Amino acid sequence: MKDGQEVTLRPPTAEDGDALFQMFSFMSDKALEWSMAPYTIDIIQRWIDNIKNLIALVANWDNRIVGYAAIYKFPHPRRRGVGDQLINLHQYFYNVGLGTEMMRKLIQLAKKEGLHKIEIHVVADNKVAIHLYKKVGFETE
Repeated sequence: MKDGQEVTLRPPTAEDGDALFQMFSFMSDKALEWSMAPYTIDIIQRWIDNIKNLIALVANWDNRIVGYAAIYKFPHPRRRGVGDQLINLHQYFYNVGLGTEMMRKLIQLAKKEGLHKIEIHVVADNKVAIHLYKKVGFETE
């Protein structure tokens, strides 16, 4: 990262449920402002149970998960090749390049899996997220 910290990006595993729950539990209200919080252990378990329809990454730092990003691959034949993306970072990892790196890696993985369109739904006031998305090549529709 820009600040010299090393963060490992990897696919989530079935054992990551508690660590993801801990990450979301310790995120500030500001960090969760634009998300679909609250993230309960049940919601996180649904993500893990649906891994076949996800392209997902966790950011691991000091044996803790500090970021989660995923693209939901629509399984319906009419939406084949289209995904819906989300990203959440712990507030201590803002502005160090982690979001950019996670987005770039997700896009690379999505292309390998044959996705041709990734959608992101974002509130117009979320300027930081919009800047990140444009930085990695997204366009406003």
